[in-house]
Amino acid sequence: MKQLITAKEMQTLLAAKGPAGVPSDAMLTPQARDLLNESKRAGKRKPGPSVSAEYAEPIVPDYEFRWAPGSDPSTPAALQAFYHSDEIRTLRERMADIGKRIWSKDYVDGNGGNLTIRVGDNLVLCTPTLISKGFMTADDMCLIDFDGKQYAGKRKRTSEAMTHMAIMKRQPKAKACCHAPPPHATAFAVAGVIPPTCMIPEAEVFLGQIGYAPYRTPGSPENAEVVGEAGIEHQAVLMENHGVITWGKDIEDAYWKMENTDAYCKTVWMASQLGKPLKTITGSQAKELIGIRKQLGMDDYRENWKECELCDNADFRPGVVCAVPPHETASDAAQPEYNDEAELLVQQITNEIVKSLQNG
Repeated sequence: MKQLITAKEMQTLLAAKGPAGVPSDAMLTPQARDLLNESKRAGKRKPGPSVSAEYAEPIVPDYEFRWAPGSDPSTPAALQAFYHSDEIRTLRERMADIGKRIWSKDYVDGNGGNLTIRVGDNLVLCTPTLISKGFMTADDMCLIDFDGKQYAGKRKRTSEAMTHMAIMKRQPKAKACCHAPPPHATAFAVAGVIPPTCMIPEAEVFLGQIGYAPYRTPGSPENAEVVGEAGIEHQAVLMENHGVITWGKDIEDAYWKMENTDAYCKTVWMASQLGKPLKTITGSQAKELIGIRKQLGMDDYRENWKECELCDNADFRPGVVCAVPPHETASDAAQPEYNDEAELLVQQITNEIVKSLQNG
């Protein structure tokens, strides 16, 4: 099996031998890869008095956790070492930070909400049961397997982790999940209303169509089943009478989608109070946004839908006015189609009624 090099091991290698000392076929953790790339960039820089000479290449942070398939630790000692490793410690600290953020946003109350990160073929980090998400520490996080068995963490794992893992089992791209009952999105879930589409470009790109799962008892196998199925094609799912669950490639991504979902539902709700029909972008414009989703690595099951289907919000009330494509004016769209035979029949019936009334 290929050698797996952690960030700590990379620091030692670079200090002793530089980038040349790193085996070309080794597998690197994300943090180790960042250290190696930075070391290579530093070696290419030319010294000089200019401040710009010290400018590092811009990066886009990548928080996705990657593991070598088949490398899950199995013995009690190995599982404990894995849980306390630098890489997993970083993830546990990030979960505690996200917990503070969802609590400070009023997305959760009491002990509500849960977070998970997949860290192996059969291993997941999850938040514990009966704890305020605003006051968690890294050591509160639990290490469990896909059957719910707990291997590490000082507090008992949440039962709702099984619902998160139901999505992960069905959707390989789901590496982390965030569950909370944010007020605006949960209001839609309680009312049984699926938010309309084609209104805000950012929501179309980062969320796609929001999914819906019928009510089942929270934490039950039945709830895991319906939510897991909805999560295959939807990165944000309203859970009827319960809240919202979102997933992403990492926990930051999953949390962002929670913010996106509640903000979108809030906007739609406020707009629906203004006494005007809600307008949308056109179907062709929606197609363009689905293309952007694909460029960002996000699938969309609506990719092959017809343009008229993408912005069909007929079931949403108080109503949505679909945008008229540029080649068709609003006055043209408002003109009804006439049928000569139907018009003649209506005229004949009208004449008979008038004649009957006159002879009456």
